[in-house]
This record gives sequence, structure tokens and C-alpha cells, in this order.
Amino acid sequence: MAEPAVESLGAMLADPKAYTDEPRLHAALAQLRATEPISRVEVDGYAPFWVITKHADIMEIERANDIFTNYPRPVLMTRDADEQQAAVGIRTLIHMDDPEHRDFRAIGANWFRPKAMRALKDRAEELAVRFVDEMAAVAPDCDFVQQVAVNYPLYMIMSLLGVPEEDFPRMLLWTQEMFGNDDAEYQRGSTKEEQVQALLDMFAYFSAMTAERRANPTEDLGSAVANATINGEPLSDIDTVSYYAIIAGAGHDTTSAAIAGGLAALLEYPDQLARLQADMSLMPLAVEEMIRWTTPVKEFMRTAQRDYTIRGVTIPAGEAVLLSYVSGNRDEEIFSDPFRFDIARDPNKHISFGYGVHFCLGAALARLEVSSFFGELLPRLEIIEQTGPAEPMATTFVGGLKHLPIRYRLRPSGTAPSS
Repeated sequence: MAEPAVESLGAMLADPKAYTDEPRLHAALAQLRATEPISRVEVDGYAPFWVITKHADIMEIERANDIFTNYPRPVLMTRDADEQQAAVGIRTLIHMDDPEHRDFRAIGANWFRPKAMRALKDRAEELAVRFVDEMAAVAPDCDFVQQVAVNYPLYMIMSLLGVPEEDFPRMLLWTQEMFGNDDAEYQRGSTKEEQVQALLDMFAYFSAMTAERRANPTEDLGSAVANATINGEPLSDIDTVSYYAIIAGAGHDTTSAAIAGGLAALLEYPDQLARLQADMSLMPLAVEEMIRWTTPVKEFMRTAQRDYTIRGVTIPAGEAVLLSYVSGNRDEEIFSDPFRFDIARDPNKHISFGYGVHFCLGAALARLEVSSFFGELLPRLEIIEQTGPAEPMATTFVGGLKHLPIRYRLRPSGTAPSS
């Protein structure tokens, strides 16, 4: 049987359903890395783009942020969706380039530095106990994604923003609709106009929050954003609500994907689960492997500002490249046995957080959350098994599992495992 054409392999990356079949997707990406690691793709409904599959090439492009810019096409969307988002006027950190990007990033940077993480550690551990206790309360069965994984990081990031707890459910709905609009289970309505309404609803909520924080400043990140200035001028309304939206969405959906996919990997590799339970000092390495394995952010796009030659291929000025982090995190030249989940993998040069000036602002918080959650769950876990298929969501941008049915038994909090 003839192998599929390179262009058809690259075109898979524009198909949200491709990410629901990981073995097929990884086989296609492995073939691209081996035969044509940089390839131009044309797909109906999309502007053409170049697929970048090798770890080293992704890193090179990320470093060259003066040549490959986020604006005007930071993520892969259809032409219609590109136009629709431009009409709404959303401008988040992922849409910006330096020096503007540097100035806007500084607004929230202090909230995610190591000193801030030390202050948040108690809150992360407190919430981990709360959600593992809730798992115990509904035992022996639950859908780990919907009942646990989506809620734990949601509570963390919304608490940081200062969103009241009674509004958390609507935030969960909006972020799932925003990042899950390629998945039928999460879509709002059947038209693009209905689906963009989730973004508009979130904007309306954060517009009201901005007005409240400007009138009555508080000590949370939401107030810091509302009252921020750039060159002495307050942020515009659209820039303010865009900042909230990216923190709320990126700070929640990515980490929930890592936690859900991390548990699924431990279930798929029970030897690694047993190894980690026996030696919890491996947790920092295990967290990095979970984040590599799941790669919650599937891709970002960059646009060449001048002709640029990489790996012997010239990307013409004005054309876009798709940085496939999913592919880079399985690159055989970087990772030994890349298709094995190894909780002690070291070194682990994954690129799940990106690289360079656009390195994920919330990386330290994501690591803290994943570590705190599994640091509470695993010592209390007596038995666990998967009781049905793990279901990935359809996406081309951010996502992971949407269902993971499990059966389990947990010890009470603070109870040491029997020897």
C-alpha cells in the first residue's frame, strides 16, 4: 500500500478530529519528521501554511521572534474564523509582538514568578485536598475529567483573578466553549455567530469586572490588570478584557488537560504509577513528563516578516508556519524512546510551554498545580482502574481528554499507606 502524500499528512493538523486519534496522528507526524520535516500545506477554507515538525526547527523559529511574528495569525483557524476574531478585536498576549508584547506581559508577570508561587503553594495544596476529598466522597466511580481535572485548576486561576466562587461554573462553561468550539460536545450552537457568543459573554463579564476593580481596587490579579497602565495610559477596554480572557482560558484548560492526561498515562503505564507512588521524590520529573506527554497546547503559528531559510527550505515573507509542539515533543533526535511514558525522564527538553519571549507566562503555576494535585492523590490511592475509554476532545489548538471514567479506592486525608 502506498504511503499517504506528505501534504495530506500535514493537512491532518487542520482537522480537529485528528487529535482524537493519537496513534494515527503520531504516526503521521513521525513520517513527516522522517521524510519532509518542513512542508507546505493547502487546505480548503484555510490560508496556506508550512508545518514545522522538528524540535530544533521549532526552537530556531521561536528564537527568531523578530523575523517570525505572532501577528497577524497566532493560531490555526479557518479564514472565516480569522476574519471573525479580527472583527471582535481580541488582542491577547499571543496576538502581540515585542515591544508591545513585553510591556503587556509585564502587567501579570509578578503574579507568576517563583516568589508568587511560594505564596500560592498553600492554596494549591489546600485545593488538592479538597478535590481529592471530593473524589473520595463520590467513590468508587467518577469521570475524572469532568468531576475533578477541570475544576481544580479552574479554582486556582479564578481565585488568583478574584472571580467570586459562585461564578466559577459559568467560567468553566465559557472557557470550554472558547477552546472546545471544534468539539460537538462543547460547541455552543451550530453557527460561527453562535459560537463566538461565548467569547462575547466572557468579554461582557470581564468588562463589568474591570469597571468594578477600577472603582474599588483589590489585591488580586484582576485588579492589577484593570488598573494597569502602558506608557502612563490605562489599557483600553478590549485590551483589558482580552488579558482576562487569556489568563482565564490558558490558565485553566491547559492545566486540566495535563492533569487528566497525566492520570491516563499512569493508568496506561502501571509500572510508572507504582514507581512514583514508591518514590514521590520523582514528582518534579514526573510532572515534566506528564506535560510533555499531553502537550496541552498543540500548536502556535508565526508569520515570516522576510524570506527565511531553515533546513534548506525557504519560507517566503508573508507566509505562516505552524509550530507542531505535539510533533516536537516526540522528536526521536531529542527524546530517547519518545513514545514511552517515563516519569524519571531526565533530561526532558519538552516544548509544551513554548520557548523564548513567548514562553508560557503561567508555566510555574501549571507545574505547581500538577505537582500539588498528584502529591495529594497518589499517597492516598489504594487501587484504581479505568472503566471505559478515555475520550480526547476535537481541537487544533488547546485541549486534552474530555472524559476518563475510573474506579478507585482512596485513604482518608493524612493517612499513611500501610507498609
